[in-house]
Formats: sequence, C-alpha cells, structure tokens
Amino acid sequence: MEIYKLLYSCQFGTQATVKSLTPEELKNEVEAQIILSNTYHLYLRPGHEIVKEAGGLHKFMNWDRPILTDSGGFQVFSLKDLRKIQEDGVEFKSHLDGKKHFFSPEKVMEIENALGADIIMAFDECCPYPSTYEYTKKSMERTSRWAARCKAAHKNPDKQGLFGIIQGGFYKDLRKESLEDLIKLDLPGYAIGGIAIGEPKAEYLDILRYITPLMPKDKPRYMMGIGTPDYLIEAVLAGIDMGDCVLPTRIARHGTAFTSKREVSN
Repeated sequence: MEIYKLLYSCQFGTQATVKSLTPEELKNEVEAQIILSNTYHLYLRPGHEIVKEAGGLHKFMNWDRPILTDSGGFQVFSLKDLRKIQEDGVEFKSHLDGKKHFFSPEKVMEIENALGADIIMAFDECCPYPSTYEYTKKSMERTSRWAARCKAAHKNPDKQGLFGIIQGGFYKDLRKESLEDLIKLDLPGYAIGGIAIGEPKAEYLDILRYITPLMPKDKPRYMMGIGTPDYLIEAVLAGIDMGDCVLPTRIARHGTAFTSKREVSN
C-alpha cells in the first residue's frame, strides 16, 4: 500500500532518535530531509555536554542531514504542573527525578549551541488554550524579550540559524505585534507557535491564514506541532514551508498509518 507522503518530510527525534527507525530507513525509505530533537529532553538525558563531546548531534545520531532543535518552550506548556515562569526564565522540576533546573534564554542558547543543530529555536512560552487577553499579552511580550536575549547569547550564528517563534495566542493584534518584534531582530527564519494545541480547527485556521501572509516571504516559515494530513495541507496552502510533529511515527508504532486515501489501522 502506498504510504501517504507528507508535503514536507520532517521526522521527530525528541531524544536524538526516531523511535523504531534506523538512520538508513529514514533516508532511503521515509526520505526524511530533517530531524527535530528537543533541547529540554536532551539536556536532562544524556546531557548537552556529552553530546558536544561526541561531536554534536549529527555524529551522536549518525545523521548527516539537517537537524533542528526545539528550545523547550513547548515543555513550558506541557509540563505546567512542573514549572514556574519568571522574567528571567523557567524553573522546571524534572519529570525524571524531581530535581530543579532553570532554563533562561541564555541557558537555552548554551545548550543548543552545544548540541550543534543546523536550526535552533528561541526560547518562548506556549500559552495554554484558552488564555485571557491580559495573560497572553504579558506572555507574548516576555517571549519577545526572550528572543532578543537569545540572539544576544547565540555563539554560532554563522553555523546555526536561530528562528524566532511567533506567539500571541488567538488574538490577532498580539500575533501581529509578536511578528513585528521578531522581524526587528532580523532572524534567519520565523515559526508559528501556540496553535494546534487543542483549540477548535476553525480557530487554528483563522490564525494560520491571518499571520502566515504577514511573515517574510524570503525566509523559512515554520508551523510548529502539526501532523495530520488535513492540518499539513491547510498549512502549506497558507504559505508554510516547514512543519513537525511526533504523530506520524507515534501512531505507526501502534499499527496506524496515513495513506493517500485514508487512515489505516491493523
């Protein structure tokens, strides 16, 4: 059966591996062009210093194609019961052993520089859905300040492209302000964060179709966290160039695949 081909091929390797697949399978059968790994999880285990000593993520993973590292910003959303947000950064209580760790924009850049991915993401806060206008505004403004701090702390701008993440929840004026703040930093690429997090699809589409045309057309436009075919297609139609999601390989491990005609389960 012909497997549904994603409109852009990115595989999710949170902890420096795409579960159940070898690098050769990813290249030759899946035809993956880029792998995404997660700064927060790699910091906890095995540690960014170990990865750096191994020669960086490319050698650590045996992957000679591009790699992107997230910043840990999604964990600010997903681990809400294990973190405290401050202006300087976020204190996490490890889900592994309960130890406390502090992620500032500067610390995130230290980790991502050590990991050595080709594309690295600025530290941000992904607001939960729903959130009040007041909370979302404060969060968005803090994310803009964190992006500026990330750029200032970034040590390898010639080798690692730093992308900013547009936040602002489901308020169009805040989304526009967030994008304008990031454009002033003149970053190599821009991502949309904080949608596709459980809101009704109509709201996802409303923000996607509003903000994407405003993004610079001469730089990569990245929609974070989308994995089902309908969301992928809508994103590409809106002008998105890149996407990521754990969903395709996660459901495959449980016997389900997206095909060119329908979803199939064994």
